[in-house]
Amino acid sequence: AVAGGGTGSGTGTGSGAGSGPGTDRGFGGGAYQPGNGLTSPVPIRRATPEYTVEAMRARAEGTIVVQCVVEPDGQCGAVRIVREFTPPFGLDDKALECARRWRFRPGTRDGQAVAVMVNLEIGFNIR
Repeated sequence: AVAGGGTGSGTGTGSGAGSGPGTDRGFGGGAYQPGNGLTSPVPIRRATPEYTVEAMRARAEGTIVVQCVVEPDGQCGAVRIVREFTPPFGLDDKALECARRWRFRPGTRDGQAVAVMVNLEIGFNIR
């Protein structure tokens, strides 16, 4: 398989059931992975997630991991759940909403702001 160009297991424009351009179940289109001369995005504003009534009743606590493409403007573009609660009590949707409100100093490659894929841990704690 050729990396890039949208065929095989590469990234880039293609067809499939992914979130954003990708192949098969690809995610994030042409977003970079951390490493290889890339500076990672740095959170400058973290949002607090909201609880659902069901989660409050169940006193559900824990962490949901959300994969996010940090766009060159520092906002979260495509987001998806990587690890959720079981049962989720509707908190998976609240975690996605929360992730979209985070803001970052974008990642860079060769001094240029680029899209970078990161994992965010969204913690739910009853206080």
